[in-house]
Parts: sequence; C-alpha cells; structure tokens
Amino acid sequence: MPQTINTTLLIIGGGPGGYIAAIRAGQLGIPTVLVEGQALGGTCLNIGCIPSKALIHVAEQFHQTARHAGQSPLGISVSVPRLDITQSVAWKDGIVDRLTSGVAALLKKHGVTVIHGWAKIIDGKTVDVDGQRIQCDHLLLATGSSSVELPMLPLGGPIISSTEALAPTSLPKHLVVVGGGYIGLELGIAYRKLGVQVSVVEARERILPTYDAELTAPVVESLKKLGVALHLGHSVEGYDDGCLLARTAQGEQLRIEADQVLVAVGRRPRTQGFNLESLALNMNGSAVAVDERCQTSMRNVWAIGDLAGEPMLAHRAMAQGEMVAELIAGHARRFEPAAIAAVCFTDPELVVVGKTPEQASESGLDCIVAQFPFAANGRAMTLESKSGFVRVVARRDNHLILGWQAVGVGVSELSTAFAQSLEMGACLEDIAGTIHAHPTLGEAVQEAALRALGQALHI
Repeated sequence: MPQTINTTLLIIGGGPGGYIAAIRAGQLGIPTVLVEGQALGGTCLNIGCIPSKALIHVAEQFHQTARHAGQSPLGISVSVPRLDITQSVAWKDGIVDRLTSGVAALLKKHGVTVIHGWAKIIDGKTVDVDGQRIQCDHLLLATGSSSVELPMLPLGGPIISSTEALAPTSLPKHLVVVGGGYIGLELGIAYRKLGVQVSVVEARERILPTYDAELTAPVVESLKKLGVALHLGHSVEGYDDGCLLARTAQGEQLRIEADQVLVAVGRRPRTQGFNLESLALNMNGSAVAVDERCQTSMRNVWAIGDLAGEPMLAHRAMAQGEMVAELIAGHARRFEPAAIAAVCFTDPELVVVGKTPEQASESGLDCIVAQFPFAANGRAMTLESKSGFVRVVARRDNHLILGWQAVGVGVSELSTAFAQSLEMGACLEDIAGTIHAHPTLGEAVQEAALRALGQALHI
C-alpha cells in the first residue's frame, strides 16, 4: 500500500483558481499538493476561454479576408479564401499546449507537488487519489463547473457541447445553437464567420438576457447583418430526423434542419464525482456556500471559483485562490471586490462592470447616466466599427462612479480601466480630468464622463 502523503494544503482542481492558489501558496512557503484529473488549466485553458478566443480570431481573420474578395472600400483585393479547419485547430491547440506547459513549469518552480488522478474525499483532511492517501491541514476545493445538459438533447453524434465545437474535424453546413447566452453566441458568430449557416434558438424573448436591451442591441444588429437566424421564445423539444424541434409559447412547432446542434444553455458547479457529499457542507443552491474568505461551513475547508457559484468567471477564481493561499499563510484578507468585470466576446464585444442603470435605480440611488457613441470616435472609424457606446453610471450627489458598460469593437480591453476606477473610488471628475491618448477607443471613456458632467466636447 502506498505511503500516506502529508501536506499543509491540498487543492482539488488545477483550473485557474486551483493553480493560482497553488503557485501563491508555493511562493509563501506552504507545502502544497495539487490534484488534477485531466489537464492543468482546467476548462478555461483547455476547452473554454482560451481556445474559444483562438477560434474567434481564426473566424474573424477568415471573415475579413472573405469580405475583401474582389475589391473592398479599403482598396484591398484578394482571391476567394480557403479554410483548412484542421490546421486552424492545430494552431489553437498549440496555444493551449504552450500555456498549460507554462502552468506546469510555474508549479514546479514554486515547489508544488502535482498529482494527476481523480480525487475522492474521505473526510475534511483526507483524500484518496487512485489508491494514494493524502492528508492535509487545509483542503481547497476548486473543481469548477460543467456544461448543463438537456435531457431531450443527449450529447452524442450531431448533438455537441462547446468542447466538441472548439475542436471540429470538419465544419457542418448548418449549425443550430441552443442557448442565446454568451457561450452560444460567441461560438455561433465564430461558426457563421467561418461560412457555416447558423441558427440560434433561445427560450427567452431576447438574446443575452442577463444584459440590458440597449447594450445588446448592437449585437442583435450584427447578427442580422451576418445572416444568423434568431428564433426567440422557443422551447426545445428534441432532435429528430436531422431536425431540431422547438415550440413557441403559443404552441406553434418549429423544425430546423441541422446537421449539428450545439447545446449551450449554461454551466453548473461541479459537485459530483469526488465524494463532496461526505462533508455535508452548507450549500447555496447548487453551489457550495462560502463566506467573504471563501471558507465553507467546515473549518479549514475552502471553496473557490465556479464551485462557489456566480459569477462564474476565471478571473474571480484566480483572485479567490490567491486570497485563500494568503489566508492560510496568516495574512489578513477578505474577498470584497468593488466590481468584477464581465466580458462577452461577441461581435461587437460587451463589457459590464459594477452597477447598471437599472440596478442603481433598484438600489434607490439617484444617478447620472451618460453614454458616448463610438460613431463619434475616430479610432472606431479607422477600425471600420462605429456601432456601440461607452456608458457610465454615477451618483448624482457626489459623482462617485458606480458602474460602466460598453459595447463595441475591442471594448474587452477597456474592462481593466473600468474596474480600476471603481476599486479606486473614482468620481466623474477624475476620469474627465485624465488625459486620454488620441486616437484610442479609451477616449470614449473620458467623453462619457464629460457628458455626464455636461461638458461633452465631441457630441
């Protein structure tokens, strides 16, 4: 029988939260063991954030080249492009391999012991990994989340999840995306730009229902221009004889021919498969309940990332993992961010940080809401993208900024400035009085603040 391994910190899950916690713990001199059943980097690095952005980039490059077949307004002329999807996937896989190798190297550099295998919890201080017993003082659960499956659309054959959609061996003629959230739309738009006919079926009456209608309007317009068919307010009933079956609230049935169906209806915390129920932890719905230190209801058992519920964002998990490592090292920490940016990599991109106008109103706050359109931004014009805007929400009494929203080309890169302004307690005057480089998309941030103050210069 293998000898028992003893460690101070044992982490189950090598995704963004788990591996960042392990690296930080190693930096702090905490003996750490990380257990991962699949590949280091978790869903985000291997079958989520990174590969999806790589595929989106391939799709955009192909789409732009196809647009310029013949003579374009830019004076660029090219022949009709061809796509080798196998080579595209290999390029994407190369990026993933470099990043996962980098994670492994960092863990080794900081003295973290990595065990590849499937963990089974024995109790709050003991875990079994394929027959190897590990005992710890602190147990950190970072098992992430998994795609929600639909019983009427079991995965297999033409029914795929985002995992298969990100590693195609060939492209379908017609892809039907079930789910109008960010995952479904990011992939649906990418496939459409690769030349695939795409339809989106969403149970609610509009796409991206967690974002406000004004913010998503440019995305709807873009989908129409791309030729993506939207079937809103439709409940899926199944797949039969090469067709997706759906029905409206009024009972009308819809049959959409599809040689592939992507199910993208959300994710849920991964609580099954590692005997978590043996700990009898307090739960918050389907997620493990934690306090502001990511401590569960059992002493020295911690939970971070998607396992701890919304918002399910990799950068949230990373921040929590770093904090837990520092808490175990004796530092005083709490997880109390002023805001966590949510980014949707559709075309155009969406960013939401802090309170929206509706949320501010629901909180009983009297706010100034102002926005600046990219149609008046020189840099946006040079990028052939004039749709969208930057919007700011600030208190009327003291001009404290409570939130930012943006939709437009490349606005994901504005998310850091938005989050920093909230963390630093910036007021409208702080942003308006900061010299922003010209010509940049960031000028729209300053212009939104100026407009809120009644001092707009370019509108």
